Amino acid sequence: MLFTAWELIQIVITIVAVGFIFSGSFRKPKTESEFGLELEESWTKKLLDLDNIKYAALIAAPAVIFHELGHKFLALYFGFSAVYQASFWGLGLGIILRLFSPGLIFFIPGYVSVSGMGSAFDFGLVSLIGPLVNLIIFGICTLAIRQNWAPKYERILYLSKQINLWLFIFNMLPIPGLDGFKFYQGLYGLL
Repeated sequence: MLFTAWELIQIVITIVAVGFIFSGSFRKPKTESEFGLELEESWTKKLLDLDNIKYAALIAAPAVIFHELGHKFLALYFGFSAVYQASFWGLGLGIILRLFSPGLIFFIPGYVSVSGMGSAFDFGLVSLIGPLVNLIIFGICTLAIRQNWAPKYERILYLSKQINLWLFIFNMLPIPGLDGFKFYQGLYGLL
């Protein structure tokens, strides 16, 4: 079986939480008739605005989920065991930062637990594929914007492009625990 029911539930939890966390940064553009109404809304209604949560999830969740699915599918291809796990403490931290910090939000939404027998290089490639997925999404969004494929969705494409580039760069840093460190460690194992 490709996914367990618990994995699918955790993916849905991650998508909803990521949508909420980024709903303060990626706000759905207002229509002309909605201008001025935001002054009348309570802070809880603004915080739990489902349109903004869905909009932010549309932009940020694919970057996170496709990154992790890249790890899972390549690990399975190599014959490893691979299970998606939501990082509940990481999502909790993201929610707390969303509630109390107006600036940069840093958190780990989830990860794929990979195990099995294989070379250090195989494990390194499994680590590399997540950031490469982000780089591919960045490239597709950049091309879509330059070619004017979907002018109505240009803002969504631009924000998606930005978050995927940031995830690629950040995850390729050689910091222990990050994908980049694991990939460089796998390369070092070839020597």
